[in-house]
Amino acid sequence: MARGASGIWLRAGSRFGLACRGAVYLLVGYLAFRLALASHGRTGAPASSAGAVQAAVAGAGGRIPLVLLVTGLAAYALTQLLEAVFRAAHATSTIGTWRQRAVSSWGFLLYSAFCLSTARLLVETPAKQTAQSEQRQDTEMAADLLRMGWGKALLAVAGILVVAGGLEAGRRAVRLDFRERFTAEHISRALAMVTRALGAFGSVARAVVFVLTGVFLIKAAVLSSADQAKGLDAIFRSVAGAQYGPWLLALLASGLFCYGLYCLLEARYRDLTPGQ
Repeated sequence: MARGASGIWLRAGSRFGLACRGAVYLLVGYLAFRLALASHGRTGAPASSAGAVQAAVAGAGGRIPLVLLVTGLAAYALTQLLEAVFRAAHATSTIGTWRQRAVSSWGFLLYSAFCLSTARLLVETPAKQTAQSEQRQDTEMAADLLRMGWGKALLAVAGILVVAGGLEAGRRAVRLDFRERFTAEHISRALAMVTRALGAFGSVARAVVFVLTGVFLIKAAVLSSADQAKGLDAIFRSVAGAQYGPWLLALLASGLFCYGLYCLLEARYRDLTPGQ
């Protein structure tokens, strides 16, 4: 699939998807930083995926950025699916093969869900209303699960999987140099150092967000309380309400923003040669 004329479109779609992924992290990091400043009397917009969508459609372009975002997220989800199926064959060990399949499958499910929810905003609900009601929607979804026979177990399993995803992101921050997929001859030594710093710091921030999200899901399952299930905005506001919370949230927001910059670098320099 990566060869010939179809490969050109596949690689272009992959780069566009990576760029859109970076844009989402940049927007969420920016909105989280605004929440940190809100403790000093400034206004904080919803710092979540829906809040990022609201920021994307707030400009003069209207919903055109939203259409591009949906397209890019779909392209990135497709990239993750192809990696889960084909790239794992290039791993050097059985553990590496299954780790690659798990990571890519997780990426496919995560960004497919975000793509579908963003597409729903495009055709059904004004983005600004969805951003304001996101926590209510998360709570209602958790409540629906808890009313099912196996809902509590499913919610607990979902929380465990999200925590595992966070721990994997933390492992990557320590073990990888974030240049494995880059074309070495196209990136300078200085830029390689910047890439390593952005990727590591950003992955730590992502790990913290995933772990907190998973912990709240597990807590909701254990306590049978849907109110314990929190979206990104509610999690960030919980962090801001703790001791030294605004400073911790600003640090977390900086990490997410750095990961967005890393994603943009990956969109530019990632090696998409067939077979890699």
